[in-house]
Amino acid sequence: MKAKIKVTLKNGVLDPQGKAIEGALGSLGFAGVNSVRQGKFFEVELAETDKAKAQAQLKQMCEKLIANTVIENYDIELA
Repeated sequence: MKAKIKVTLKNGVLDPQGKAIEGALGSLGFAGVNSVRQGKFFEVELAETDKAKAQAQLKQMCEKLIANTVIENYDIELA
């Protein structure tokens, strides 16, 4: 079973990398970019075939390692 995990900074958390990208886009002539927030994307392939068990495993992975839940949100999509 394949999963896609998207990790993003929580609202209100400063994003210096996003700000740097925003500035660089403006310097490259891409006008009208008001805000950029960066994040991470993971693809995970599991041997588990039970959807509920896979979801539980992925949640544990995110909580323990993949996401810093103090400052980041995560979203899991099973394929």
